[in-house]
Amino acid sequence: MNDISKDQPSPANIADLPNLAAALDDDRFRQFLDHVPFAVAVAEFGDSEQIVYGNLEFERLTALPSEQLQGQPWSVLPVGTPLADGPELAAALLENEEYLGAFTIQTGEATLVVDAWSNTIVDESEEPLFRLLAMSSRERSDVTAALSESLAEKDVLLKELQHRVKNNLQMITALIRMEARNAQGKEESIQFGRLAGRIDALSILYRSLYSGQETETVDLGIYVSQIASSVMAAHAVEGIRLDLKIDTWPVSVNVAMPVGLVINELMTNALKHAFVGRDSGLIAVRCVVDDTGCKILVTDDGIGLAEASDWPRRGKLSAMIVESVKRNANAEITVESEPGKGMTVTISFKRSDAVDE
Repeated sequence: MNDISKDQPSPANIADLPNLAAALDDDRFRQFLDHVPFAVAVAEFGDSEQIVYGNLEFERLTALPSEQLQGQPWSVLPVGTPLADGPELAAALLENEEYLGAFTIQTGEATLVVDAWSNTIVDESEEPLFRLLAMSSRERSDVTAALSESLAEKDVLLKELQHRVKNNLQMITALIRMEARNAQGKEESIQFGRLAGRIDALSILYRSLYSGQETETVDLGIYVSQIASSVMAAHAVEGIRLDLKIDTWPVSVNVAMPVGLVINELMTNALKHAFVGRDSGLIAVRCVVDDTGCKILVTDDGIGLAEASDWPRRGKLSAMIVESVKRNANAEITVESEPGKGMTVTISFKRSDAVDE
């Protein structure tokens, strides 16, 4: 099975693009990012980091029009004061990766509480190319109340946010699949299809959260089976069988989400690449739970990798997802593969690490 990173670039995996600034001049790419329901900005590395793009939501959130963002450093952003100890937003962005924290931003008469995430895109030599900043916000008229509200009130706000995210994910998935059908080339259609699959995996998770009584856990076995079935339905290949065996087990959303994304990546990759030139094949997915913990296994009997270390590659989306599983579930992940003998990825974690305290 080939590495996802060897595919052509897609809107969700832009590390392969030699010039992101040029890509952002493409109307299709801009239209996609402008429909994303959270703020996204991109800076290009050089002698200094300069912002080359901010989507419509980013302009709205920061009250900075596009012409004021272009070519500017991150310090052009409104002052973002952290809710907890730490540097302000622009400084935190340059110091950290992934989740930066919650910040208050004053734009005009409005006070916003925003959650911010960051990621650095690197090239094959692990040299930084671009930095991405994503932010989601909730307008608050009383910052003091935002800082002092009870844990129960915060949980209510989070559930409301998750509910909106669920609906947005469903809408985005539908838009991307529509775009994939209208894509001019085969590779372009495949790229959009991959992106839709990743978002669909998140949509399934949020449907699970709100399909019944409110809970802070997700049944991992059921979620895994839904992901596997969704991938097979979206990328069905005649002659390729799915062997699925699961144990049901409640885990935290923070564990279920990255596990589901890893399974989506591996199965999508296998269906696209592992069985080239063959009219049959097998993908097996296991979710086995015992007294000590859980073991997730995704395996195929396809063409395999040249080296097991070829997956995942640093700087790629799959590597980010794998790191999220390791961090959120304190998981051990092993990859076994060799040419002609398929590929097996095993994710193992303890019971104590699967549910939030």
